[in-house]
Amino acid sequence: MTNLLKDNIRKQLQAIGEDPDREGLLDTPARILRSWKELYAGYNQNPESMLTTFSADGYNEIILSKNIEMYSMCEHHMLPFFGKAHIAYIPREKVIGISKLARLLDIYARRLQIQERIGEQVTSTIMKYLQPTGVACIIEAQHLCMMMRGCTKQNSTMVTSSLKGAFMTNSEARAELMRLIK
Repeated sequence: MTNLLKDNIRKQLQAIGEDPDREGLLDTPARILRSWKELYAGYNQNPESMLTTFSADGYNEIILSKNIEMYSMCEHHMLPFFGKAHIAYIPREKVIGISKLARLLDIYARRLQIQERIGEQVTSTIMKYLQPTGVACIIEAQHLCMMMRGCTKQNSTMVTSSLKGAFMTNSEARAELMRLIK
């Protein structure tokens, strides 16, 4: 399978007008395959396996991890998009380690994606396994498919939100979340 993939990458290089046998490109197919293992590592990870929970010990206020760096690949053009995510939840009985929020984000971001889906996958997973009162994922990202091709808008940022439970139904909870993020 690896040789087939390397051959396909060589053909892509030829299709754009490159010589895959020139010195600088000789190892490019192998480098691309190694980079894919990192860029698309989310396909080989199971969110359930890392969501260990602990007792909330009565804590029922917002828990927020903000400005989490995020990198993903647009499924439409296979170009990167990157930015930051803010993930919050209001625990009911259980909490998770704060690093798990960033790890969960990475599992979904490290796949071919659209930004909207990442937020939805993060909030749905947290709702399913933690059963909090509410959960939110707000993502701010820049998309190279917008910046370096097509409309070429260099300073555009896309903002998406996925809100569930109290963050969707309770305007006070949502307003507090927005104040904390700012």
